[in-house]
Amino acid sequence: MEGIAFITGATSGFGESCARLFAKKGWKLILAARRRKRLEELKNELEKITPVHTIALDVRDRAGVEKEISNLPESFRDVDLLVNNAGLALGLEPAWAVDMDDWETMVDTNIRGLLYCTRALLPGMVARNRGHIINIGSVAGTYPYPGGNVYGGTKAFVKQFSRNLRCDLLGTQVRVTNIEPGLAETEFSIVRFKGDKEKADQVYRGTQPIRPDDIAAILYWVATLPVHININSMEIMPTCQAWGPFAIHRENE
Repeated sequence: MEGIAFITGATSGFGESCARLFAKKGWKLILAARRRKRLEELKNELEKITPVHTIALDVRDRAGVEKEISNLPESFRDVDLLVNNAGLALGLEPAWAVDMDDWETMVDTNIRGLLYCTRALLPGMVARNRGHIINIGSVAGTYPYPGGNVYGGTKAFVKQFSRNLRCDLLGTQVRVTNIEPGLAETEFSIVRFKGDKEKADQVYRGTQPIRPDDIAAILYWVATLPVHININSMEIMPTCQAWGPFAIHRENE
């Protein structure tokens, strides 16, 4: 199967790896991201093998999302696959010490941005009776950890929204999948720690984490299954990661 893929957060991490893989497989690409220079560099590379349309866009900008999607070139309008990849975590402070701006940025990007892109593209998929929305969730949406407060909450929303969206789409050929990665080495931790690469590197010290190409391969498999099969969700962890025991605080005796 080949088609048109719309990928948000396309200039790094999972998004960039998906763009490269889907391009190699013959898909036309719509690549959306905030960093215009990176977008152009990626476009210049990938349009040698497939048609590419780029959009310099912050998914938190509802009006911008609606404008850009309504004005897609004719040859890119019938989007077959939306990869809602744009997202981030900021900080690991406990809830009482967190920067409220960080909380709002995570909510606006991970929830609102995903909603804006989905709502803008979904009517066309329903009208054509084909399409696939793949949301990038996280194991943090299921398993809490200290400092994961709002980030985990946003990914729990992605999980439940994906399920409810699938209910709404029953009776159509439009599919919905929530991909939930665990420990993955991308720019994620650099963003979380606001550019502190040394601190970010410690997250992955002594581990063999998921790589962006791993997730891209999984997304491609999910997206190219026969249309009568819908992968509802997929939880992926590296072998070096598992669940921790319940935490119990004991008073000093």
